[in-house]
Amino acid sequence: MANLKLKFASQNYDRMRPIFDKSVTAEGCDIEWEDLFPAVTWDRLFVNSDFDISELGLTFYLRSLEMAEPPFIAIPVFPARTFRLSAIYVNANAGIKEPKDIIGKKHGEVFTYGHDGGIWPKGILHDIHGVPYNSHSGPFYVGGVDRPWHEWKWLPVKAPASARVEHVGTAKSLGDMLEKGEIEVLYSTVCPPTFAAGSKNVRRLFDDIERRERKYYADTGIFPIMHIMAIRRPLYEKNRWLAAALYEAFNAAKNKVLAGYNARAENLHGSLMLPLVTEHHHEIKKLMGEDYWPYGIEKNRKALETFLRYHHEQGLSKKVWTPEEIFAEETLKL
Repeated sequence: MANLKLKFASQNYDRMRPIFDKSVTAEGCDIEWEDLFPAVTWDRLFVNSDFDISELGLTFYLRSLEMAEPPFIAIPVFPARTFRLSAIYVNANAGIKEPKDIIGKKHGEVFTYGHDGGIWPKGILHDIHGVPYNSHSGPFYVGGVDRPWHEWKWLPVKAPASARVEHVGTAKSLGDMLEKGEIEVLYSTVCPPTFAAGSKNVRRLFDDIERRERKYYADTGIFPIMHIMAIRRPLYEKNRWLAAALYEAFNAAKNKVLAGYNARAENLHGSLMLPLVTEHHHEIKKLMGEDYWPYGIEKNRKALETFLRYHHEQGLSKKVWTPEEIFAEETLKL
């Protein structure tokens, strides 16, 4: 039987490169990869059906499950995950000294309401700091951060009416609005240019961010998940073996990269252009263990269940999904 020819889209992450260079292959598959920024990928994925397998924001996947004919099935492979306290920016002149001070301020979020990078910080602020989900005043602004950005028309499910979402259009950006005080709080996976340039008008809500995010992991055991790997459902239904084959390949690719880092554990700074990365790698392993980027459900159950709860509480899904409901049956015990 000939191999399945699959079109695959993801950003050029280190954990994906063995798939890209074909040093790791999926049994029964020939994979053609396209390196794309995620927001570009998803537009093409939903509008043009350009890809057979693709990284996909967990929030957009969950929302697609409520479509009349859900177009995808996910496998528990997580190409993007990041601690997200660092994604909360504030206007430095807005009188915000602690988390509860953002209540009643004008809020914005990169791209759209219910972006993965906004769900996590809002959920953490709610759980740990007592900040209500709908704590903003006026509209909840969405759009581009480092440049104007068009409104996403492909979203499978819209934001709840209670959020009162307003797109800022293509003439302005949220980064500039935060700099000028037109919004006072911004949830963004994209660093505002003025913050990167050292503006005195923009700062993070939390200072000493690395210490705080390490503490968050130490206290909760959660390494926030942003993206999953999605397979077109009709393709999966015709080839039920595909979910496990792809999971095994992506897991092998990630483990190969991790093994490479461990093999150079005392001299990572000699091969990567990151000063002090060797010490950082040792510290991360002490905090998070040898496999600090695990795939599969069980090693990620708390992170998954927390996100699924946040997604529902923020009005983005009709029910609280369970991990077993959202991933391909063939991968539940892998």
